[in-house]
Amino acid sequence: MAKDRSGGFHPAKGKPSGADKQEGLGISTAPPEQIEEYLERTDQYVQDDTTLDPSVKVRHPNRNVSKNDGTFKGKANLHESDTTIKMAVDDTVETVPEELTGHPDRALFAELAEYRSEICATIYLPTHQFGVAVNEKQDAILFKNALKELTAMLKEQETENARIERLLTPGYELLQDDQFWARMRNGLAVFISEGYFKYIKMPIVPDYELSIESRFYMTPLVPVIASKEYFYLLVLSKQQCKLFRADAFGMEPVEVPGLPNGVTAVKKLPDNDAFTYSEGTGSRAGGPDLPGAAGGNPEIKDNITVYFEAVDDVLFREIFNKENAPLLLAGGENMIPIYKAACHYHNVYKDALTGSHEHDERHALYNQAKEIMAPIFQEPLDKALTIFANQSATELTSSIIADIIPAAFYGRISHLFAEKGQHIWGEFDENTSELKLHDQQGENSRDLLDLAVIKTLTQGGEVYLLDREQMPAPSQLAAVFRY
Repeated sequence: MAKDRSGGFHPAKGKPSGADKQEGLGISTAPPEQIEEYLERTDQYVQDDTTLDPSVKVRHPNRNVSKNDGTFKGKANLHESDTTIKMAVDDTVETVPEELTGHPDRALFAELAEYRSEICATIYLPTHQFGVAVNEKQDAILFKNALKELTAMLKEQETENARIERLLTPGYELLQDDQFWARMRNGLAVFISEGYFKYIKMPIVPDYELSIESRFYMTPLVPVIASKEYFYLLVLSKQQCKLFRADAFGMEPVEVPGLPNGVTAVKKLPDNDAFTYSEGTGSRAGGPDLPGAAGGNPEIKDNITVYFEAVDDVLFREIFNKENAPLLLAGGENMIPIYKAACHYHNVYKDALTGSHEHDERHALYNQAKEIMAPIFQEPLDKALTIFANQSATELTSSIIADIIPAAFYGRISHLFAEKGQHIWGEFDENTSELKLHDQQGENSRDLLDLAVIKTLTQGGEVYLLDREQMPAPSQLAAVFRY
């Protein structure tokens, strides 16, 4: 081993730096004058000549020594993992998270909008139903970051730490529920107050937003509340016709009592219009649906006609005698005209989903059906925009904030158009009609856009949340007045 001018030794060229090291605990050689001191220190950390004491903590060779800097060698800076946050919880809190189930309606909207407390915190965040985001718990991490942001916001408002812990403890407990985060929809709305923690799994993807006021922030729920349109989808099959009910956000099967069990289960009685058939929804009687099966053989076509007449009778008796929603047919090109001829329902949709769809996965079937039925969901907005355009030269429309805010409070608005992601801060006195607009959120500010949305919806008006380029006028709000 070579020695340099300063007296230091270096490994010989061509040898690894540890080539001449002895095996063992890796303790360097002690100077003779300090040998006794080194032996005493060694006895504190070893059990014998080759074994470290179990109490000695050893760093893993791949340990991330820079994790507190927010960096990780070889990887991009990501959100903190769900194990690195100190969760301030109050073990005495009895409030438990409660899901508001079912499709949100105006009654639920009004209930949430009317809630008042000194602190009402609202969280909206996009979530995922499947994929890498679910496996990596990205939704839970985003929610945890939201709780941290709320904590900071509450501290800025000089809220006591103990009160913050009481408010957010149910949220931190929800973070630990893996089953909850594995069963998300497209978005999550959370409403938090003293002794109050409720949430809605949203069928739409909201923007990430946080709010702390004396009431809950409601505008992001508008697309869910305002959409009332729905349709039925009937999948035609010789084995088993299937009925679904679909809206703007999804589709569910409809159980129909007494629906015939396939074409071979129906027989027309001679000399009259009555049928005899076996009922049920589970068996799969009949042969396979072959392309053109109804077109070349009159007897087969007659049998299918009889079957579809029986299906239509049951559907009309159980469902469609009290319905007005459009019915979309899905099936082979030869079957659809046969069913239309047999059908007594007045609102069969003009277009159809052709092809064999009886074995389609529900989500894929829904997407195909919704694409065809898109006009029924767009129609209400188109009509509202037409009304605004036709009356734009009259006093029954406006895009002036100072006109729209008072009109919303006094129930004058029939159609309100609000720009997505916008806030209008200010104050409005209902007794004096005095309106003050603020450049930014202040201590006494209220989100007047959100209040206009709430007032319009809870007083029977329609609200449309639109992108800027969709707005009927260059303003954050536009409205059609009742009078």
